[in-house]
Amino acid sequence: MLRYFVLVLSNRWTVVLLTALTPAIWGTTYLVTTEMLPPDRPLLAALIRALPAGILLLAITRRLPQGIWWWRALVLGALNIGVFLALLFVGAYRLPGGVAATVGAIQPLLVALLSAGLLHERLTPRTVVAAVAGVAGVGLLVLRADARLDAVGVAAALGGAAVMAVGVVLSKRWPSPAPLLATTGWQLVAGGLLLLPVALVVEGPPPATLTTANLAGYAYLTIIGASLAYALWFRGLRILSATKVTFLGLLSPVVATALGWAVLGQRLTAAQALGALIVLGALVAAQLQPTRTRPLPEAAAPRVLIGKES
Repeated sequence: MLRYFVLVLSNRWTVVLLTALTPAIWGTTYLVTTEMLPPDRPLLAALIRALPAGILLLAITRRLPQGIWWWRALVLGALNIGVFLALLFVGAYRLPGGVAATVGAIQPLLVALLSAGLLHERLTPRTVVAAVAGVAGVGLLVLRADARLDAVGVAAALGGAAVMAVGVVLSKRWPSPAPLLATTGWQLVAGGLLLLPVALVVEGPPPATLTTANLAGYAYLTIIGASLAYALWFRGLRILSATKVTFLGLLSPVVATALGWAVLGQRLTAAQALGALIVLGALVAAQLQPTRTRPLPEAAAPRVLIGKES
């Protein structure tokens, strides 16, 4: 019995660590966007990140949605990929990374609230405190006194946090019967196809010429930032609670700050160090919080075993 408990615990923390790679990868988005991509083309960046990655995964799995999963894939693709990525890149272009990250840090609280209503997870004071501490920690970590606020950028960051919060909770409520890579590919293609006409109308055709840095940046976002990262993210959602997964997203600004220091030579302060510690503390506290749920209706109850995918 003891050996089984240790194995289950070990498997769970392995899943947590693998899922945490996703926000760590996403934490590189601001650096790649500002240093490698063409200026003022956020929708093009979102489109190239999503659609080629989805096509690649569909080519690998050779599996299409069936039945209700045609419209579910479209809804989840819009929330988790299409609308979210568009808002993410708009925020990244119009705001300093610190402001965008601080606004986006509200997502764990939104997911916890939605999970209480849609997944019957009990909203505990510990979760709320951890979520508020996460926002405060991110603010200390990345906000600067001279941070420039832009109304459109702030609205985009808030909207991105909200739509992905809904997408995360619905991904948990609607467990897919298909293999992980197939489900991930469906969502990436759906999100990319939704972005395609919007990008063409708003930004026009892609630039006639792209530099080597531009191509490398787009390739990184497609292969690592989408194909790999989303597969790990959705695998985590199949096994862990939605609230625990979304708290891992607080790693993104930590990684972004570390890259700013290591690559761009940005100075780190004592307040930033304190913020990083608060963020990590909130993240760990959320992972240690037992998940308590009320019984779900049979049709909505996710059938997932620790360490295994449904």
